[in-house]
Amino acid sequence: MKVSFTVPGEPTGKGRPRFYNGHSITPSKTKSYEAEVKFWYLHENKGIMLDGEVIADIKAYYQIPKSASKKKRQQMLDGEIRPTKKPDLDNVAKAILDALNGLAYHDDSEVVELNIGKYWSDNPRVEVTLMERG
Repeated sequence: MKVSFTVPGEPTGKGRPRFYNGHSITPSKTKSYEAEVKFWYLHENKGIMLDGEVIADIKAYYQIPKSASKKKRQQMLDGEIRPTKKPDLDNVAKAILDALNGLAYHDDSEVVELNIGKYWSDNPRVEVTLMERG
């Protein structure tokens, strides 16, 4: 089985938890983004739960800066120039995969393969495809 969905807007990474009085607090931006990931998963996949080993493919599309020249802009769209800006890919993956725990799969430990990349676009978003392995 294979499921796909898109989270519109600029990619967001998982923020580091803050510790207060011995308790960890997840940053509100992270909570908000994970809630958005859940919403779009449910909206596009009606609560399908994958079973067993899962392969995840994540494509993070960042907004092209308005200051980019026409030539540079075209190189960005063609994939000749790729984003090196934050958030880091591992934090984007962590935010997406953690948000889907208990929703798309039982636990993100079931994700046995992860393919992820950063790209430029006029339409910032994160595209996610999950597939049962085997």
